[in-house]
Amino acid sequence: MPSTFDLYLFRFFLVWYGVGVILLSFDLVPPWLEWANVVFLITAGLLAMVYLIRSQLKIVGVFLVILIFALSMAIESFGVHTGLFFGDYSYQADFGPKVIGVPITIGFAWVMVIATSHVLAAPIIHMVGRFKRLIYTIYGALIATSLDLIIDPVAYDVKQYWVWNEGGLYYDIPFSNFYGWFILSFVLHGVISLLVYRGGEWRNRFSEFWRSKMVFLYVAMALMFVIVALVNGLVLAPIVSVSTVLLFVGLYFLFERKLAR
Repeated sequence: MPSTFDLYLFRFFLVWYGVGVILLSFDLVPPWLEWANVVFLITAGLLAMVYLIRSQLKIVGVFLVILIFALSMAIESFGVHTGLFFGDYSYQADFGPKVIGVPITIGFAWVMVIATSHVLAAPIIHMVGRFKRLIYTIYGALIATSLDLIIDPVAYDVKQYWVWNEGGLYYDIPFSNFYGWFILSFVLHGVISLLVYRGGEWRNRFSEFWRSKMVFLYVAMALMFVIVALVNGLVLAPIVSVSTVLLFVGLYFLFERKLAR
């Protein structure tokens, strides 16, 4: 059973999410309320952190949280200062306090991305015969990167949370951003597979409550950006995002059903 803290944290996210979708969709966030974006991203990251800690041995979960947060912040900092990983970009909106030139909320967001994509990708490791870890790692990186196909067009084209100083074919976003997402996600999922997949089974299925909430969180995050994109006249990104979400979530439930037999 989830603890009282877990339940309150999830309920707080639901309320904040509902209000946020309305305010962001219709551009109703006044300048003095910009801090609400920070709270939203941190809360989403906290949900993922709780999942990582609750679903396995606490020491492993805490290590994964620290590793994902620290490595993503370090790579983001490298990218901001050199333009060599994700591309040449700079943050415009106030996302809260910065560490090494990167808002700490970005670290929370990456924990959310990796935790949710891990849950969706985990069943595939039992669907293949050979190269289990490699296939899981590639699949998890694809799921994580697909989320950015809706996040970046909205954050850049609609909200201008950050600005790209070079162009690309997809909403003028450089391709380097997406292969940067894939590489970082690939590395982090690889670490997860080494730490958590042992003896032919996943060792992080202790909390069914939080595992199901990660599937919900992935869908909810994509849906929020899809709504904002549609309201602001973007068409391609929502189509791409809805297609990938239906694909990956559909495969997740299909794999889970097969494993339950």
